[in-house]
Amino acid sequence: MKKKGLALVLALTLLVVCVVAGTLAWLTAKSDVVTNTFTTSDIKVELKETTGTEYKMIPGYTISKNPKATVLAGSEECYLFVKLDKSADFDTYLEYVIADGWTKLDGVTETVYYRVVDGTTNQIGTAYSVLKDDQVTVKGSVTKEQMNALDAEGAVKPTLTITAYASQLHKNATETFSASEAWNNIANK
Repeated sequence: MKKKGLALVLALTLLVVCVVAGTLAWLTAKSDVVTNTFTTSDIKVELKETTGTEYKMIPGYTISKNPKATVLAGSEECYLFVKLDKSADFDTYLEYVIADGWTKLDGVTETVYYRVVDGTTNQIGTAYSVLKDDQVTVKGSVTKEQMNALDAEGAVKPTLTITAYASQLHKNATETFSASEAWNNIANK
């Protein structure tokens, strides 16, 4: 009977411990989930002109020509470049002045100008004129003979080709590219 009594006491004790332990509440916690999503970035640039692509030259006259370069909204801070390619005879007939705000890029064989486009003054999305007063001028010194020579068979008429480019402004969180480095990023692609 002693064994039965001892077994009964042990069984009751075990039952009490299980009931008490089962009703205890332990303090626990779990944080909210934080999901990090990494998206891409980009730079988009456009060059628009509304005055057309063919112009009649009259000695001494200015010709309205309004190429405008724009870093499009949503783009990252960048260098905006414009490259101007003149035909071999362009300087014989025409001249232009680059618009304010552009800096000539030294150390390159091409005619390249640049400006920094950052978010400090809402520059992204701004259309920048490439030519001062949006015009080119036919030189007053151009003669009738020179003009007639352009109408000869096989003659090549003067051209001015403009291309806009952009390259990111920052190398990393603490460093900025120089204009030459940024142009090399473009030229090496």
